[in-house]
Amino acid sequence: MNVIVNDEGFSPDDWTDGFVTLDDAANDVVALDVTSDTDPDELIDRLGSAQMVRVDFPSSADGRGFTIARVLRLKGYTGRLRAKGHVLADQYAMARRSGFDEVEIDHSLAARQPEDQWLARANWQDNNYQARLRG
Repeated sequence: MNVIVNDEGFSPDDWTDGFVTLDDAANDVVALDVTSDTDPDELIDRLGSAQMVRVDFPSSADGRGFTIARVLRLKGYTGRLRAKGHVLADQYAMARRSGFDEVEIDHSLAARQPEDQWLARANWQDNNYQARLRG
C-alpha cells in the first residue's frame, strides 16, 4: 500500500473503488488511471462521471502531469485529482497549484523524503513567488 500525501501530511489510502485505464474505460467509470502522455483535451471528453483521476508521474523530471491537472481544472473537472509516482516533496506546491488534491508515493520515497519535508510545502497557497511579489 502506498502513502498518500496531502496538506495534513502522510495518510493511508482511503480510495477503495479501484482504477481503470483510459483504454478500458466504459461510460460509468468511477476512477481513471492515466499516463503522463494523455491528451487532457481528449481526457475531459471521456471523464463522464468519474470521481477520481490518478495521473502517473514516471519520472520527477516529467512535468506533463501538471499540465493535465491544470487543463482538467480549467475545463471544469471538480472530482478528486491524484498525482502518482515520482513526485518529490519539492514539487508538492506545484502539484497543488496545478490542481492536484493529493500525491501518492511509495514507501521508499516516503522514507527518503519524510513527512516533515512535505509539510514544509503544505502552505502552498501562501508560499510562492507571486504571493511574495504581491507583498
